[in-house]
Amino acid sequence: MRPVLRLNFNTLIFLVLLQGAAVVMFCNWYYQLCPCDSPPVDRKVHVLLLSSWRSGSSFLGQVFSQHPSVFYLMEPAWHAWSTMRTSGAHTLRMAVRDLIRSVFQCDFSVMDSYMPKNRKTSSFFMWYQSRALCSPPVCSVTPFGQISSMKECQKECHGLDFEKVTNSCQIYSHVVLKETRFFELESLYPLFQDPNLDLRIVHLIRDPRAVYRSREESALSFKMDNTIVLEHRDAPAAEEQFQVMKKICQSHIQINKTATQDPPPFLKGRYKLVRYEDVTRFPLQEISDIYDFVGLKMTKEMEEWIVKMTHGRGKGNLNDAFEVISRNAAQVSQAWRTRVPHNKVKRIQEVCKEAMSMLHYKAVSSEEEQKRLDMDLYMPEGPKGFAWASGKIRSR
Repeated sequence: MRPVLRLNFNTLIFLVLLQGAAVVMFCNWYYQLCPCDSPPVDRKVHVLLLSSWRSGSSFLGQVFSQHPSVFYLMEPAWHAWSTMRTSGAHTLRMAVRDLIRSVFQCDFSVMDSYMPKNRKTSSFFMWYQSRALCSPPVCSVTPFGQISSMKECQKECHGLDFEKVTNSCQIYSHVVLKETRFFELESLYPLFQDPNLDLRIVHLIRDPRAVYRSREESALSFKMDNTIVLEHRDAPAAEEQFQVMKKICQSHIQINKTATQDPPPFLKGRYKLVRYEDVTRFPLQEISDIYDFVGLKMTKEMEEWIVKMTHGRGKGNLNDAFEVISRNAAQVSQAWRTRVPHNKVKRIQEVCKEAMSMLHYKAVSSEEEQKRLDMDLYMPEGPKGFAWASGKIRSR
């Protein structure tokens, strides 16, 4: 009996080794066939939605937040700016970069410097705009895969255990952060080169004339940010908004040129420029393209939500200036043409002339042209040539 048992044991060892070799050969074959820009399946995709204030970024943020594969936070850098408000934007950029690097990796100990010790999930800026913070394992009000209600979330999910944020962040395939506090890309280079991150930049821009109108209506809300953007330089009250708009337009030019005109190799395929006006005109097409770029799949629930949010009857008002509600998005994007005095439109066109030309926004030469809503100011050829074509990555 002893020789028979010994033979069976050797056979078992041989079969195990043979199985292992087969697995190694299969894995080698699989990775040879996979596109080289596709991340391993156990890695997250990290998306930075880069924009400026009042540019439609809250809506596009919700396009990510409501997706069932996404952990989303709105402007975590607000905490750094509000804590160190005596500094300028240039000085704060490194602190902001290090903050978002940690958040991308689901390491929220970085918030020790910016939040009180007894912090809760609702300590995050505009926390209720994150579906992930309104869903398990943080809160049960929004079942997985369903669209969240901000009002219900505020009511039912306020003041929960902060540690649950880490647990939530870890279970999603995509971490998306919306930020309005970067004015160049160079400070982000270490994140592109970090082997632990798979960073994608979605750069959202909007007609500067529409941005100015929206900012002017909510001027008091931007007092702290304006001061930091202008590096604490004194500006006459009548000039402050124009100076900030000049800085914003210059930043769009710089970011776009850095990403598209002889960029470093690690930037190629990781930057996409999006015009808000194109999103309002062709929402499903544009958002599907954005999802493809970051490796998300369009779902039936998201299609229905997008149509609902972009084809409503609402025009928006001061009370919901920072909320995402159902509106006629195309109509809202044109509101500046009837609400902003022509002398102010001319001034914005002067301070943002280069940005408007590069990003294909047509200037108006008279008040008559401004109010002629049948005149198309958003040339459809637009900035498509400015976005890198990117290999698709799989949604997990």
